[in-house]
Amino acid sequence: MNKLKKKSKRADSSVAPNQLKLLPGHIIVGLWVLFTIVMLVWITGASLSTSPEIMRGQVFKFESGLHFENYARAWKANSISTYFMNSLLYATCTMVGTVLVSAPAAYVLARNVFKGNAPIKTGLVAAMSIPQIMIVLPLFSMAVHMGVSSSKIVLILLYIGMQVPYTTTFLITFFSQLSHVYEEAAAIDGCSPMKTFWVIMLPLAQPGIVTVSIFIFMGIWNEYFMSLIFAASERNMSVGPGLKSILTAMQYTGDWGGLFAAVVIVFLPTLLLFLALSKTIISGITNGGVKG
Repeated sequence: MNKLKKKSKRADSSVAPNQLKLLPGHIIVGLWVLFTIVMLVWITGASLSTSPEIMRGQVFKFESGLHFENYARAWKANSISTYFMNSLLYATCTMVGTVLVSAPAAYVLARNVFKGNAPIKTGLVAAMSIPQIMIVLPLFSMAVHMGVSSSKIVLILLYIGMQVPYTTTFLITFFSQLSHVYEEAAAIDGCSPMKTFWVIMLPLAQPGIVTVSIFIFMGIWNEYFMSLIFAASERNMSVGPGLKSILTAMQYTGDWGGLFAAVVIVFLPTLLLFLALSKTIISGITNGGVKG
């Protein structure tokens, strides 16, 4: 008993210094979270205020009441509805298309050994390190020559191509952890390799697929640079460049309440998505990072 007590005391004494080493990081993260919450609360309050109240710094006094009409005005008059639906289309199509391309590729790379396996994996990692600005201008030049520079389909295909390297690399880890017993049992039952993948192996990798799908959706929803170049027209513009155009128009209209209402409309879907699926994201990342 005395030996056990001594061991527990030693363990407790070793834990304390480790926690103290992590304290500065916890403080920095806590301050950042606090700053983010304060900014979100202020933006939400500004979206329910009038422009004079915002300019006077009286956001939370609400002397003239809550102005929910700011949201209706932002949705209709500021064309945020068009930008919102475009971003929803881009994010959803990219998410589905990327998973349909990357999941089979990741399965083959994870479960089969062949000559080109290692070079392909290395190429995927190398592709993730290439900056967007290095490939955007050549791609835009090609799109102009082909006459499809302002097409939604072209932008979706570009988004899918940009997301495939990361998504495939992410899913390789999940498929490599699955037991070969499932495939052997399916083969005994006469199941073809393709059917085995779609019916058995793909559902088993659901945590990883859901996690990476959320990352894709949030990344495309918040994407700005590619959309600014390939979807410059108002009918194709996403929420990123759309908010920039609304901000530019503020110098003529002065509708700051409508601007902040548009900001809330834009960040609300990704915020709700993250809050609703945060446990899934954490478990997916944890399972993907642990070999077992």
